[in-house]
Amino acid sequence: MPNAEPLKNIRNIGISAHIDSGKTTLSERILYYTGRIHRLGEVHGDGPGATMDYMELERERGITITSAATTVRWGEAVINLIDTPGHVDFTIEVERSLRVLDGAILVLCAVGGVQAQSLTIDRQMRRYHVPRLAFINKMDRVGADPFRVVQQMKDRLDCDAVLMQLPIGREADFRGVIDLVTMEAVYFDGPHGEHVRREPIPAELLESARQARQQMLESLAMYSDELLEILLAEEEPPQDLIWRVAKAATCSLQMTPVFLGSAFKNKGVQPLLDAVVRLLPSPLEVEVRAIPPGEESPSMLLSADPAAPAVAMAFKLVEDPFGALTFLRVYQGTLTKGGYYYNQRTGKRERFGRIVRMHADKREDIDGATAGDIVAVVGLDAASGDTYAESYPACTLERMYIPEPVIKMSITPVERNSAERLAKALARFRREDPTLHVTIDEESGETLIAGMGELHLDIYVERLRREYGVDVLVGAPKVNYREAPTEPTTFNVRHRKQTGGAGQYAHIIGKMEPLPEDSEETFVFEECIVGGRIPKQYIPAIEKGLRSSLEKGPLAGYPIVGLKVIVEDGSYHEVDSSDLAFQICAQMVMREAFPQTRPVLLEPIMKIEIECPESAQGSVVGDLISRRGVVLGTHSLGNIVRIEGEVPLAETFGYSTTLRSLTQGQGTFTLEFSKYRRVPPSIQEEIILQRKRSRMPSNSGVSSKA
Repeated sequence: MPNAEPLKNIRNIGISAHIDSGKTTLSERILYYTGRIHRLGEVHGDGPGATMDYMELERERGITITSAATTVRWGEAVINLIDTPGHVDFTIEVERSLRVLDGAILVLCAVGGVQAQSLTIDRQMRRYHVPRLAFINKMDRVGADPFRVVQQMKDRLDCDAVLMQLPIGREADFRGVIDLVTMEAVYFDGPHGEHVRREPIPAELLESARQARQQMLESLAMYSDELLEILLAEEEPPQDLIWRVAKAATCSLQMTPVFLGSAFKNKGVQPLLDAVVRLLPSPLEVEVRAIPPGEESPSMLLSADPAAPAVAMAFKLVEDPFGALTFLRVYQGTLTKGGYYYNQRTGKRERFGRIVRMHADKREDIDGATAGDIVAVVGLDAASGDTYAESYPACTLERMYIPEPVIKMSITPVERNSAERLAKALARFRREDPTLHVTIDEESGETLIAGMGELHLDIYVERLRREYGVDVLVGAPKVNYREAPTEPTTFNVRHRKQTGGAGQYAHIIGKMEPLPEDSEETFVFEECIVGGRIPKQYIPAIEKGLRSSLEKGPLAGYPIVGLKVIVEDGSYHEVDSSDLAFQICAQMVMREAFPQTRPVLLEPIMKIEIECPESAQGSVVGDLISRRGVVLGTHSLGNIVRIEGEVPLAETFGYSTTLRSLTQGQGTFTLEFSKYRRVPPSIQEEIILQRKRSRMPSNSGVSSKA
């Protein structure tokens, strides 16, 4: 068997957090303490860069751009670890990592607490039912307050956060932690905190430790009648029962155990690794369901059995100088080197000629992988979310959620002869990143790239220059507006065309109406035709015609959303009716009826979170309001203020420069897509006018005078 590791010892975990909470530093310490690396790298500073931030761009900017995978050993356990980006622009990296993981560590800053991206990650973890531990990092920083952070977790993340440790000292005096399960003080000695020393709890902290332990046990007793009975009898519960109850509550997503430390100061990491092994599930303890052929819901239970037929999911694609890599999570059975497996989306049979285990950007060849493993296969023709199995059709795993892009910009190669390299690079980036959209503008012929934010697109422009040697001219960012109906209307449209041969005839009657604002669907099609007035075989053609007209609305050529079309009646001709006739008729319905719904433009609204000195609060809030922003709340963190609000994306371009000048370089902010909202009428007119101007052909040689 390729991997003789007992499944009960495997943990597949990810590290996720808001930007600058210390995820990558924590990953680096985990690699060091598990013996994977022998020299510590740092995200910032002059020393060696962080192992998991292996891209040159990541090291320069001090941020994580792509998720990196590695495998470490901790005692008897094998931990497959993925370090994910914190910046919201790279949210797809978090999304696809969480889709294939069994557990996660949510890192929170002891000063910043629960921040904007923490809420997004919390939503993603819940979407994929991923149990997590929380690690309150940066306990050595001024203003560190773990109790406030725990309260924020309860209030803002709506989770039962339970402290499993207490700090010994805080800020510059942070020396270690008190383990509330064993009731010991834990210190970290040696130049890199590699020696864990357990001592009796200092006398001055004993009483507060007893109270905290009692609170922890009472919280855990909510999930266990056995523990509750022991506490009511005022007896001492055994440690293994405490861990057992904590694990059951964590794995059922009812509780989030909280641990403390400072990764940068080498404190608190080893107890966190112990907790990962004790509290997070192995592949045997996770229920995974797949969708059987011909069905729509995941009703087929997969088992983490190496002897069962193999099923694996491709969750990430990377192309490097040595070839295309497809990252796979094996859910059932065994993948063997040289074996043949079917892509369930395409039906294509592919050979797994080379299977590797990854350590950041380094590879280790292996003979195969069993259920529970995360590996990479070289040279597959796959897309993110594809399922591989031994037979076809076997089953498919639910695909991951992919958010829609909110910003686009045009790019043109500086040198004409680099157009081919640009096309090749963009095709590769699009395969790697499902949130990057590449289109050609029909009117101008420009190449447009669309993504999750300015930083997202900036990184790709920089990668074009470095990896492909293509310099590009970048157009000003453009907002992805949408067009939506506001009033219901009815339609009665007939398409009749008679030429020399067979004619065309189609007739559709029905109504259009706006969808509710909170609807997740962008378009809904319904038919309630009785008596065969339109034969069933033409209904798909009607829907196809309607959908093909959604790409460009009548106001300014933006996509149409929030529309429901109900076909109620119509007629057909025995000879002249066809799929094509009904498709054309449906397109006529959209052209004639949609303008009568009084459509409006919608614009993307961003959640913004700004941290700035208290002295600059007034000017920052004033500037936000001048950008059509709304302040939803402010929180004081010592002499720093956190401002939460909403602002239209169109008003945020170049905001980082403005914020720096308003706060003397001390302000930081994060943006995250929130929703689409109606554009004010005066601004809508301006957008439509600009759009018309950009579409007008330029008359060369004709000058106009004011």
